[in-house]
Amino acid sequence: MTKRTELSAQLRHEAARIERIARSVGLDFGDVVFEMVDARDVNALAAYGGFPVRYPSWRFGMDFERLDKGRQYGLSRIYELVINTDPAYAWLVRTNSDMEQKLVMAHVLGHADFFRSNVWFQPTDKGMLDRMADHGTRIRRAIDLHGQDTVEAFLDMCLVLDNLLDPFLPLREHMKVRAAANRDPRLAAEPSFEAVRERALTGGGSRPPTFDVLGFLAERAPLPEWQRDLLRIVRAEAYYFLPQRMTKIMNEGWASFWHSRILTGGVLDASEVVEFADCHSGATASAPGQLNPYKLGIEMFRTAEERGLDIFRLRRVHNDASFVDAIIDEDFVARNALFLFGRNGRTGRTEVETREFRVVKERMLADLSWGGLPRIELVDDDHAGRGELILRHHHDGRDLQLTHAAETLKSVARLWGTSVHIETREESTVRWISSDGAEIRTGERPYERVG
Repeated sequence: MTKRTELSAQLRHEAARIERIARSVGLDFGDVVFEMVDARDVNALAAYGGFPVRYPSWRFGMDFERLDKGRQYGLSRIYELVINTDPAYAWLVRTNSDMEQKLVMAHVLGHADFFRSNVWFQPTDKGMLDRMADHGTRIRRAIDLHGQDTVEAFLDMCLVLDNLLDPFLPLREHMKVRAAANRDPRLAAEPSFEAVRERALTGGGSRPPTFDVLGFLAERAPLPEWQRDLLRIVRAEAYYFLPQRMTKIMNEGWASFWHSRILTGGVLDASEVVEFADCHSGATASAPGQLNPYKLGIEMFRTAEERGLDIFRLRRVHNDASFVDAIIDEDFVARNALFLFGRNGRTGRTEVETREFRVVKERMLADLSWGGLPRIELVDDDHAGRGELILRHHHDGRDLQLTHAAETLKSVARLWGTSVHIETREESTVRWISSDGAEIRTGERPYERVG
């Protein structure tokens, strides 16, 4: 049952009607709480990732200023915001028209179904609203004890590392729990992924080799307890948001697919059809060289339905990379003009570089691989017997951004307390970067294939 706080009688009626239709077509969602806010407030919520109770940070303030400037100058606009909790919370913008409110409510229910049904979201903490509030309390306590500048400087260093994750770790641990419960029903009440993860780490998990570099540092770096606590907070929140990174195209495409079908199936008044068409086309528009997840996602689900595929199963089992691999073919690329674009150095204009289907699809898969994150593995935590860390970048068609990698390496070295090294392969050359937390050294050597 959706809850509707501060909504007009008309909007409460529409919310109930949209919910009935959504359930009748097969969408599965729990309670959804709709709350009405001003446009400035929704920008503030968006800056905090949808969590008003999140810890204070200048980064969130900067994001708010960017979003609100866009609103003031008419450059950007947030129609809705929904978070993956139980119940799910969604915010409607007070200045939206009645048609926009109906569109947003249908869109939100699509997201709520996706959060509940997609396998990548199964391990996430549905009580994250309370967890975020607890995180905020712990960080404010650290600020009281150690000073705001000290705590913010350490948080900044930790946040640089929030992409050193294993995107498959939560689901892998979740499936282990499910398998154990199937073997022994007494384990059916096994704790959440967060509890399983904490137990695994304190019991000796995340030792090299591991892609969960952030987890390794959170448990094994020589840190005072307050810093270890903050690093664990950053890691927990990074893993919470990771499924959204893994399924951005699918999630937005699924919600757009259903808001379009529900509204055009009888929810719109005749006077709202043109406004809906304008709003929907604006949200799904894309410029050459840019992928709009709303547009790409909705077209992929429409194509899957045209092919007679079970779209409910597809939304349950895939992430963006596997969905692209399953659905996009040569005809889809041509119909949707998914070509590779580049800037013409002579004219300065954006032009098509290639229309070759296999090249286009390989680039898309590379960009979506590993949740769009660089694939960084910790392979040694005692290099040459000196306690130094060795990280390896697994090249998947995307070169490592060396400037960003150098800054990341500095932060790792500061946390670890001694030198850290990372290596990456570019064609026939292995490039390496080393840092002791202050200086950066670089070098290269020929790549020697083993085996």
